[in-house]
Amino acid sequence: MVTAQSSKNPGGTAASKASASIGWRHVQPAPLILLSGPEDYIASRASASLRTQVRQLHPGAELVALDALRYEAGELTLHASPSLFGEWKIIEAAGLAQMNDDFLRDALEYLADPAPEVILVLRHSGGNRGKKLLDACKSAGALVVDCQPLKRDAEKLEFVADAYREARARIDPDAARALVSAVGSQLADLAAACQQLIADTVGTTTAETVEKYYGGRIEATGFKVADAALSGRTAQSLAALRHALATGADPVPLVAALAMKVRAVARVHSTRGSAASLARTLGMAPWQIDQARREAQRYSAESLAACVRAVADADAQVKGGSRDAVYALERAVTIIALGGSRYEA
Repeated sequence: MVTAQSSKNPGGTAASKASASIGWRHVQPAPLILLSGPEDYIASRASASLRTQVRQLHPGAELVALDALRYEAGELTLHASPSLFGEWKIIEAAGLAQMNDDFLRDALEYLADPAPEVILVLRHSGGNRGKKLLDACKSAGALVVDCQPLKRDAEKLEFVADAYREARARIDPDAARALVSAVGSQLADLAAACQQLIADTVGTTTAETVEKYYGGRIEATGFKVADAALSGRTAQSLAALRHALATGADPVPLVAALAMKVRAVARVHSTRGSAASLARTLGMAPWQIDQARREAQRYSAESLAACVRAVADADAQVKGGSRDAVYALERAVTIIALGGSRYEA
């Protein structure tokens, strides 16, 4: 944490050290912090955390916001100058991906002689603009916060788990997966959904709770169909599919959900070892591996291959290869529910 004695090097970060990338939940004040990546939600949370931590130690810390695109020469030097009363400053510079030449020049000069009692937070969303400055930040030992989007479901599930852990709340694994399926495309939406469920739920958040709030989402409906099919509940899976289509669901994301589940089963089929040891290799959470293994018990290698082909055929047909997308979907769901036994070559 920042102290008066460590103003030029809080946390023991040496300027000569190569910077290391960390997650936003672990960010701590340092003389120079680089928020790197296009995910604005993560960057905003990291910035908010830094402000809170600095002001806990230095309640009078001043916040200064700079726009690297509209920056005027000398602004950084002016704001970084020591105040009459020696108060700390947090200087946040946004828009480094579009920075002008004045900002680039002043920032490089600042790195050569950083000001005491200043936390400089730089936000770069990606691209090659300002690479010289980014390299200089890293060479100076900047704390780099990884602001990359969470693309894999396993990463989003971990995000949900962390949100609940921070709030000292609990969520069932099935509920977490349903929530990611329903609102996981945008991280800000997923975070808001977690906050809403935590605030509104007494006790553990269950799949039924998620269904109550978000069951109408197309993605959640697709996974409901897939879960029923892979469990061998033919009538239930077809009924869920027909209901989804009747209420306006697009066949394309429904097939995508079906494909995701079948691929997960195919990946764990015939694997050996614990779920924990396989999680990193397969890019799946341990509980996902356990569930997929249970579903895989219904299939031989040949019948599973038939299911994979059926889903591939359905995907092609709902994207224009057939005039009857409903039949294509029903056929794929039936083949999966019956364990691949009715696949027609």
